[in-house]
Amino acid sequence: MTQDTTKDGFAPDVLDTLAAMAPAASWMTPVWIDAMTELGSNLASFVALRFKEDLDLQQALLQCKSLAEAQHLQAAFLQKAFAQYQAETGKLITAAGRMAAELHPDAAKSD
Repeated sequence: MTQDTTKDGFAPDVLDTLAAMAPAASWMTPVWIDAMTELGSNLASFVALRFKEDLDLQQALLQCKSLAEAQHLQAAFLQKAFAQYQAETGKLITAAGRMAAELHPDAAKSD
């Protein structure tokens, strides 16, 4: 049950599959890869920040002496979270626009 291989050691069907996929992946340019890397890094940083905020809230709630204090902490937490999510959404929209302009510079000129 052996299969013929090319001199590089790949089975011909693997090479055929890769060759068939190449046109579909032609849009994955270095600019796109850099943009996606930056985007992923920024999202990971934001998620880490939000996890820290969640943990800080839990710690603060454990120290509360009254229900009113806990409600105040939760309200402040939610206001801050909404502001942070809104700011992050703005950053993502800006980054997506910049990425689109870099990937398709002719599209911006056609307006």
